[in-house]
Amino acid sequence: MGTSTLLLNIFLPILLFSVFSSLTNIAHAATFDIQNKCSYTVWAAAIPGGGRRLDPGQSWRIDVRAGTTQARIWGRTNCIFNGSGHGRCETGDCNGLLQCNASGVPPTTLVEYGLNQFQNLDFVDISLVNGFNIPMDFSPTGGCARGINCSADINGQCPNELRAPGGCNNPCTVFKTDEYCCNSGSCGPTNFSRFFKERCPEAYSYPKDDATSTFTCPGGTNYRVVFCPLSKNDCGCRYGLDGYTFDYDGYRS
Repeated sequence: MGTSTLLLNIFLPILLFSVFSSLTNIAHAATFDIQNKCSYTVWAAAIPGGGRRLDPGQSWRIDVRAGTTQARIWGRTNCIFNGSGHGRCETGDCNGLLQCNASGVPPTTLVEYGLNQFQNLDFVDISLVNGFNIPMDFSPTGGCARGINCSADINGQCPNELRAPGGCNNPCTVFKTDEYCCNSGSCGPTNFSRFFKERCPEAYSYPKDDATSTFTCPGGTNYRVVFCPLSKNDCGCRYGLDGYTFDYDGYRS
């Protein structure tokens, strides 16, 4: 009896610690640090996660459970909300709510991910299938080398047919044809999708753009999402909401 009690006293704390650690890992499989480096306010949105107003330089951290699928993060612009969190946004609006529980209205630049999927890998991408409104960067903070960047001046260069207030529509939103929407499940690139792909080669430009647009990291990786990262151009500027550039101090040029 004494031996049994002794063994119980030794192994019970170890067992409880293991269970607690497992539950903690399940509850918070990945951390996403969402940063606003734009010169303007962005109302960040996340499913799961809700929403948060981010003034220039502010950040928002969310923890996401293991096994989460079909998750997304995007930014909303030119929003007005009342004290109860009801209002509207020019781009990315989610049923007029600050705390999003549904996808945003196009055009929106989307970060998409699924955690701990096939072979315990995270599948991550930036998608322009719903159009473009804000430059974004999606990168691991450690344990994985592959980041994704879409920082081109798409709003400023948007074809006339796709222009929208505050953004650049995907052709499916405008024309609603199978050629652009891939309703049949079989489609290829178009002149409009090539416009997006040439400027953001790492991002989805149409629904079947999987081969060059989906990336993986080991399960348990943490990530950083940046609105208005430094653009990949020679001047080292980043783009503003209206297509003008801003230098490191936020001055318009």
